[in-house]
Amino acid sequence: MSSSPKLDTSLRDAIIAKPGAVLDDQDIMRALIAANEKSMGANIVDLRGIAMERLEARLDRLEDTHRSVIAAAYENLAGTNQVHRAILRMLDPLEFEAFLQDLSGEVAEILRVDVIVLVLESAATDEDPAIQRLGDVLRIAEPGFVDDYLTHGRGGQVRQVTLRQVQGADGAVYGDASDWIRSEACLKLDFGKGRLPGLLVMGCEDPHQFNPQQGTDLLSFFAGVFERSMRRWLG
Repeated sequence: MSSSPKLDTSLRDAIIAKPGAVLDDQDIMRALIAANEKSMGANIVDLRGIAMERLEARLDRLEDTHRSVIAAAYENLAGTNQVHRAILRMLDPLEFEAFLQDLSGEVAEILRVDVIVLVLESAATDEDPAIQRLGDVLRIAEPGFVDDYLTHGRGGQVRQVTLRQVQGADGAVYGDASDWIRSEACLKLDFGKGRLPGLLVMGCEDPHQFNPQQGTDLLSFFAGVFERSMRRWLG
């Protein structure tokens, strides 16, 4: 049985010439399947159509997963490059004062954080002229301050890297910036046997910059490099 074509001749010829283009277009295929189901009537169950719908839904989920994996891979690569650039810049200075000042300058800019502060446990005080020259990048604290700060005084196990959101940041660490810091990354530092620990704090105004669900591998690597650099200066 034959029937006269209802499509425009040029459109019909184009479909016949490239049928694969129709099959690859999801919107066209949905329209064709819907038209076929409508022509069969409401009393007929098209199992093939149901199977195709399920396969199509599964394909959509796979495509979403694929895009998410690709996006995560690019994000991880960008983060790795960012940390590597910051480390290279951190290793450039030949003097300790320049090394510390770069933390709150170019290193902070590369890492896209608003504030970087180094806290050292020591019996010295902030009144030392050498410490005052370093401005807001260096804080001197009493022994035991680092662990208390990381655990909020509750004790317990302390991780090398702690990511968290904050409300009412500690003025002893951030100074005037404590009014607007909303998230922070805290890197506990081990300077070697016989030396008190330190803490490198990265603070951000963005409350979503750091949170406990984020990975810490790159920051752990950064902390390891920073520890080794500090050991050289302290030695």
